[in-house]
Amino acid sequence: MRQPTLGILTLYLNESKSLEERPVYEKMIAAGKRVGLDVFVFTPQDVDDDKELIRAQLYNPETKKWSRRWVRFPNVIYDRCRIQKSHRFEQLLAFRKRYSYLHFLNRPLRNKWTIYRALSKVPAFRVHLPATRLYQSAEDVSLMLKKYPTVYLKPINGTGGRGILRIERGREGGLLLQGRNHSRSIVQPKHISRGRLASALDSWDKKGNRYIVQQGLNIKLPSGRVHDYRMLVQKNGLGIWEVTGCAGRVGPLRSITSNLHGGGEAAPMNDLLRQWIGNESDIRQIRQTAEAFGIDVARYLETTYGALCELALDLAIDRSGKIWLIEVNPKPAREVFHQAGERDVYRKAIVRPIEYALWAYRERRGLRTQKTGSGVAVDTEHRSSSEASD
Repeated sequence: MRQPTLGILTLYLNESKSLEERPVYEKMIAAGKRVGLDVFVFTPQDVDDDKELIRAQLYNPETKKWSRRWVRFPNVIYDRCRIQKSHRFEQLLAFRKRYSYLHFLNRPLRNKWTIYRALSKVPAFRVHLPATRLYQSAEDVSLMLKKYPTVYLKPINGTGGRGILRIERGREGGLLLQGRNHSRSIVQPKHISRGRLASALDSWDKKGNRYIVQQGLNIKLPSGRVHDYRMLVQKNGLGIWEVTGCAGRVGPLRSITSNLHGGGEAAPMNDLLRQWIGNESDIRQIRQTAEAFGIDVARYLETTYGALCELALDLAIDRSGKIWLIEVNPKPAREVFHQAGERDVYRKAIVRPIEYALWAYRERRGLRTQKTGSGVAVDTEHRSSSEASD
């Protein structure tokens, strides 16, 4: 009997067909081999719609080499595609629509603003959300600055800290602007008068993106560096949501964000909480509350948007120990755990989607298998995704 197959759906980064997470995919393919799941990588550009075949990328863990081969469609698809402004992303949207009947482990989430509005409908979540509004004009920022000493201007589809601007009330009615451009480079801090806010916001390079305005939080360590926490919530090999791990991130000096791609550093969560909170019993309680919150958010978003297999929650914890949800990332990286020295968590973060994919395949196959009069099981699932001839 042929082994079930998992296709990792991703996007090329450029016309040279570079892949961002190839080392992670290598580990996932090796993990699949250990549990009896054939795993390959493909993009919408690799699909031949007429023949219903995929020119997939395969990795051999023994020879440590990649190759290409025509294969049939996989039994299960794990969507790792992140938003990019390119024709490749348009191809992805067309692929998702054309093949929506296939078995996807995870469906797309919406943007930061839509997710905020969905979560804010639930009172238990609302208390953990920084005040947020859709940016339409400088007036939105001015109104938020009347309530909060610091606000953030963020692209609703941004990742990695790109294009974020922090506006902070200064002395004598002035404002301090700090940020990162769309290449993640730190922009030189600038002091302006309130009267110049509108022109400063108009000149901020938004790359055509819509933005939100979000309440700023006090998350500066004694060193002056900002910090937050990346919590990874995943389904395990029994289809149950669990917190895989939570690690701290500390931004570089003069940075308004803590993202690792922007020069941030990873640290074990407890190490940072000891600097920030101190009391061990309080730290235990904070972690328990954060983990229960993370699982509740994952369950709710899945009922709202459709199938999910993992989420990253970017959390802030203020001086009183209150947990704040900064944003949700449906296509999380795992490197924060490796960099924090949490090797077991990192390994688990890679293996869990593979174990869940195998469980999900078996569950669906069980539902689609019926007994004939002779007692022979007939699999009514779509045709096998075994290797096709070249």
